[in-house]
Amino acid sequence: MTRITVRTLHSTYDVIVERGCLENAAAHVDFVAHGRKLFIVTTEPVWRHQGSRLVEGLKGIPFARIEMPDGEEHKRFPTVEALAGRMLEAGADRSSLVLAFGGGVVNDAGGFLAAIYMRGIDVIQAPTTLLAQVDAAIGGKTGVNLKEGKNLLGAFHQPKLVLVDPAALDTLPVREFRAGLYEVIKCAVIRSRPLFDLLDKSRDAVLHRAPEVVDALIEGAVRIKAEVVSADEREGDLRRILNFGHTLGHALEAETGYRRLLHGEAVAFGMRAATRLAEKAALLAPGDSTAIQALVGGYGPIPSLNGVRAENLLSRMGSDKKTVGGRAHFVLPDGIGHAQVVSGLDPELVRAAAEEALAATA
Repeated sequence: MTRITVRTLHSTYDVIVERGCLENAAAHVDFVAHGRKLFIVTTEPVWRHQGSRLVEGLKGIPFARIEMPDGEEHKRFPTVEALAGRMLEAGADRSSLVLAFGGGVVNDAGGFLAAIYMRGIDVIQAPTTLLAQVDAAIGGKTGVNLKEGKNLLGAFHQPKLVLVDPAALDTLPVREFRAGLYEVIKCAVIRSRPLFDLLDKSRDAVLHRAPEVVDALIEGAVRIKAEVVSADEREGDLRRILNFGHTLGHALEAETGYRRLLHGEAVAFGMRAATRLAEKAALLAPGDSTAIQALVGGYGPIPSLNGVRAENLLSRMGSDKKTVGGRAHFVLPDGIGHAQVVSGLDPELVRAAAEEALAATA
C-alpha cells in the first residue's frame, strides 16, 4: 500500500494506492463514515463491474446507492439536481457522506453534489478509471458542464479520502484505458522526465497492463498531482500547469458536443497542439517536440477529427475558464519535465498549431 498525503490550506487527506483496497474499503472508510448516512453515487456499468467488490469491502457499513446516467453528456446541472433530490428523499442531512464511485464524470459530479448539498457535506472519492485515478479524484476540483464549455459550473471541495485501486482497471475497456494514459503523459511532460522515460520505454508492458508498470505510473502521476495541489490548492499559479492540453482540448469537447471523444482523447489532441505551439513560439527545442509528439502518438489512436475546424476551436476558447480578460492562457512545455503558462500569443500561431494537430488526426 502507498499512502500519499495532500495538504492544503483548508484540508489534509490521504490518497490510498493499493491493489485490492476496494475489498478492504472499511479499513479506510469507517473512520469517516462511522455513524453517518453513506450515499454511493455511481453508474450502472460501474456498479455491474465493480460494485460487488465495494460491497464486500464495506463489510456491512450501511449505504444507499444512487445511480446517475453514464457519459460525459450527462455531466450537467440537471443530473446533480436529480441526485440531490433523491438524497433528500432518502433522508440525507448535513452529516451525510457521499462516496463517488466511478470515472471522472462521477467524481466531478459526485464531488460537486457534495459541495453544494446543504451548503456542503463530506465526500470520499473512489475512482474506477485510470483518468479518474490520476486526475479527477484528486485535488478537489468538482463541477459540471454547460453546453458552451467544460466545467463552467463548479466548486473547490476537497475529499476526505481517495481510494485508488489499480485492480479496478482490469474491466476497463481498451479505449478508456488509453484515454487515462494521456493524463499520465500530461503529468510526465510537465513535471517528470523519469515518468516520461518509463512511458516511452515500457509501452508494450503499459498497454498490456502489466501490474508493476501500471502501479508505478499511477503512483508517479498521483504524487505529481498531490505535490502541485498541495502547493496551489485553487489554481492561482503552479496548479495551472495541470491544464497542459486542456485549453484546446476543452474547446474540442464542447465543439463536438461531449459525445465524439473521451476527455483523455481531447487532452491528447490538446497536448499535440500545445506542443506544436510551444515549438512555433521558440519555447521548446525541436527534438523535445518530436519526442513528445511521438509519445502521445504511440499511445493512440484517437478518433478522427474530420470536419472540425480550427477557427471554431479558437472561438470556443473565449468561453473557457483559462481565458482571462479576453486573453487565452496556454500551458506550454519548455522541456520534457517542465512547462510554463503563456498568454498573449499571436492568434495565427495558435491557429496554425491547431490546424496541424487536426491534420494529424484526420
